[in-house]
Amino acid sequence: MPTATARHILVATEAECQELKTEIEGGADFAEVARKHSSCPSRMQGGDLGAFFPGQMVREFDEVVFSGEIGKVLGPVKTQFGYHLIEVTKRW
Repeated sequence: MPTATARHILVATEAECQELKTEIEGGADFAEVARKHSSCPSRMQGGDLGAFFPGQMVREFDEVVFSGEIGKVLGPVKTQFGYHLIEVTKRW
């Protein structure tokens, strides 16, 4: 079964998500931005979600994680929880 590791940042608005993406693409550290801005408890680990399989996350999140480019900041991705920036760190 496919497996991935990823980290993410969860915020309430698409605009905030886009601003944070611009910061990260401009050189800000993903983990630091997650610690400061994410509303998910994973912020304490810099947004790290660990390893998971397809179906363990909501559909919109899964689709990006299991098809998106590894190591690139992906998003904004809208789910029922808000807007995510996602970085897939590994997939096997």
